[in-house]
Amino acid sequence: MIDLGHPLLKVLAALFVLIVWRHWAPVSYWYVLVFPRKALWLRWSWRHVASGCGLTKKRRRWWFTVIPNLVASTGVVRVRRRFQRVEVDTKPWMGLPRPTRNGFRVTFHLLDGQIPDDYAKVCERLAHAWRIEAVRVVGSRPGRVTLQGITRDPLTHVAPAAPPDEPSGGWRTEDLLRPVVGVLETGAAWRMDFRLIPHWMNAGATQSGKSNLINALIVGLAPQPVALVGFDLKGGVELSAYADRLTALATTREECLNLLSDLIAVMGARMLACRRYRVRDIWQLPDAARPIPVVVLVDELAELYLTADKAEKDQVTRTATVLLRIAQLGRAFGIHLVLSGQRIGSDLSPGVTALRAQIGGRVCHRVNDPETAVMTLGDLDPDALVAARSIAPELPGVAVITGSDGRWYRARSGYVSTDAAEHAATVYAHLTPSWNQVAASGLGHELPATDDIPELAA
Repeated sequence: MIDLGHPLLKVLAALFVLIVWRHWAPVSYWYVLVFPRKALWLRWSWRHVASGCGLTKKRRRWWFTVIPNLVASTGVVRVRRRFQRVEVDTKPWMGLPRPTRNGFRVTFHLLDGQIPDDYAKVCERLAHAWRIEAVRVVGSRPGRVTLQGITRDPLTHVAPAAPPDEPSGGWRTEDLLRPVVGVLETGAAWRMDFRLIPHWMNAGATQSGKSNLINALIVGLAPQPVALVGFDLKGGVELSAYADRLTALATTREECLNLLSDLIAVMGARMLACRRYRVRDIWQLPDAARPIPVVVLVDELAELYLTADKAEKDQVTRTATVLLRIAQLGRAFGIHLVLSGQRIGSDLSPGVTALRAQIGGRVCHRVNDPETAVMTLGDLDPDALVAARSIAPELPGVAVITGSDGRWYRARSGYVSTDAAEHAATVYAHLTPSWNQVAASGLGHELPATDDIPELAA
């Protein structure tokens, strides 16, 4: 007979329960067992970690001396003052760590002369010292900085977007032009907020997840009252599957130039409407007069700038000028750009560099050349370039992005197949506005000639 009360069997049973608990309920396992020990260790080791990461400052403190000092040079014992001023390392004050699903958050009081960027520069060192996946600065206020430690990478498994025929596939009024496309490394939802960051650049090599992000955008924007406009110089093979939900689709260079010119005219009509109501953007217009927002999806940006002969050079120049004008003025008038491409470099055209300066949102998937990463993320933290170049090929959809707070984050879009995106486009095809609706949209007048508007005249 097996003695069930044997101490060894009890230990094995307890280990089995812990293993099962950790596997099937990792969140509760983290909250109950792991985090309390982690919090105590963080507080206990903070002085040594802060000193090793260069976050301490020298301060003069009164020091009480009991044992006299021995002066080795003369051999004479001298009794110094028992109270004396000495320099000691002062660590930043650490608040109580607060648990999250994938780690913890902790707030620090900045020492004199410190800024949040001092902590952002040592995030990698802190991650190694704390034996966790990553550390990010997630908030700051005068004299305070909040760090988030990530113990488990939430980008390993990202749930796909909900099918459009499910209740969760709908949208709320406050979510207009704020589709959720994936998950950030902090565990929060990744929203491409066009109201806050109007234009986005989406760079990535083949099979890096660039097209999957477009699919996620289609699923997120299809149920919303917005117009989707596509530019696909691959003959339409990428975006034609979503034609039911696209208000317009251009597949040749001539069609692209004509469609861009039409968008300029639409922007001019909206500009005149804002002047009439004496407002600065369409969101301040009355509901009845507010036009339909337009999201322009450009697949393979390089194709718009490449020329095969001199005859196409004039078209490319005009295309680059019109696209730059939309990027400069489109935000206030509800026209937003999503520019995708495998290769985005200054060698394509001088217009690419000028266009990049107008694009606030950056998404850099795995790329084949460093220049594309520099072109996409070069004006951010240099660590963002290192993170982008280290994306593994077996993790499609992982990218380095700009956040609404101006910092960079690793993120991953939820897998959305072409069939799922096509299904969303079909389900919500009845919401597709016609071009006349986009052009008028309650403004009550015809489109003006471009020459009549000095800001838009070529």
